[in-house]
Amino acid sequence: MNNWDYLIFQKINSTAGLNHWCDQIMIFLAEYFMYILLLAGVIYLFFAYQKQLKGIIKVAGAIILSRGIVTEVIRFFYYRPRPFLTHPVTQLFNHDISGSFPSGHMTFIFPLIALVYLKNKKLGALFMFLGALIGLARIYCGVHYPSDIAAGIIIGIFCGWLVEKMASKKQTE
Repeated sequence: MNNWDYLIFQKINSTAGLNHWCDQIMIFLAEYFMYILLLAGVIYLFFAYQKQLKGIIKVAGAIILSRGIVTEVIRFFYYRPRPFLTHPVTQLFNHDISGSFPSGHMTFIFPLIALVYLKNKKLGALFMFLGALIGLARIYCGVHYPSDIAAGIIIGIFCGWLVEKMASKKQTE
């Protein structure tokens, strides 16, 4: 692990535990908000594709590729322990000891965010901001390093883009 990764983690996580309400908001963002964002994105894409399942099928394919395949292949060959296993941290909720790299939450939600962005830039930018808040909250709560989050975002966006490109190429054939 790079020194900068731990230093950034420490700066963010050192503020955890200082304010009850801030902690509660960050726990909500880190653990539950992804599902609200997922639901909002699926509903948007369903209507954006004129009530056809095309948008939902793209989301499912991109998430399976990103979270189910790419992330698991990386974790099979490379195990990175979570911050709470190797450093003194303020951990705000219990988490299993699965590998932390890349962030599964980011590789799950960012393919959806990429697909929303490709359909609607303004809404996609809002979703990106909200997705980044989820990532920040996971660092704050002590379960991920910044590079886990960044890698998850990159993988998720790439898989969303790739599925969109493959689907649009198939339509033109």
